[in-house]
Amino acid sequence: MESLKLRAFLLSLIILLVFAGSWELIGLSQVPETRASSTPGLVAAAGEGARLPRPSELVTFAFEQLRDPFYDRGTNDKGIGIQLAHSLGRVLLGYSLALVLAIPTGFVIGMSPLMMRALYPFIQVLRPISPLAWMPLALFVIRDSAASAVFVIFICSLWPALINTAFGVSSVHADYLNVARTLELSRLRTAFTVILPAAAPTILTGMRISIGVSWLVIVAAEMLVGGTGIGYYVWNEWNNLDLRAVLFSVLVIGVVGLLLDAVLAKASQWVAYES
Repeated sequence: MESLKLRAFLLSLIILLVFAGSWELIGLSQVPETRASSTPGLVAAAGEGARLPRPSELVTFAFEQLRDPFYDRGTNDKGIGIQLAHSLGRVLLGYSLALVLAIPTGFVIGMSPLMMRALYPFIQVLRPISPLAWMPLALFVIRDSAASAVFVIFICSLWPALINTAFGVSSVHADYLNVARTLELSRLRTAFTVILPAAAPTILTGMRISIGVSWLVIVAAEMLVGGTGIGYYVWNEWNNLDLRAVLFSVLVIGVVGLLLDAVLAKASQWVAYES
């Protein structure tokens, strides 16, 4: 197993180096003859001078940004650390609210075939609705951009956790439930001592999917509502025509998403068991 991990890491490193090296060489061969810009980092958005920054330029820019990630020079000029803090705060709030509703409701649905049949049509109608469709309604009803973003995260991350919890609970082996009945355990005690441990891996899978959806949604939501956050940062830097900042923020979004997924993946290992 350790040998496989090492080989996988080396292969990933080789792929990264080949990709970055090819990108760098292509960038060097396509350096445009553009007029000088009075704004550092400004790249023409159209015309023959437009080009993507090379990896070496991104590394330099990333070092500059990460050297002081929490600077605050006004409404439209905040460090990447501040933007991430706002986004993560909204994500964790909306995600936590979704779990508070999804897990108990999923238990009820999973333990009751009647509730499963009654609520299934509503879940399937609401689940595929895009966060961009929810945002105008949230802004109209809530009339606060930050709270609207939290609501959109809540409503979009609710369904994976709810569906996986219901599936995990309904899939608990009948023998486990028969033993609980033999021991005359109450319904509540059965839920906590038998069903929850057995369904935990599936529930964690739903939570893992939900956190990915939450992080995906917050970027789109913040692009619409503005103010602060990593989504707003991306859109604001695009309006400033700074492609280095745009690509840097895209990479940051990907890395943070990877870390959030890794945390729940580790938690999933803790509740996994051999059947």
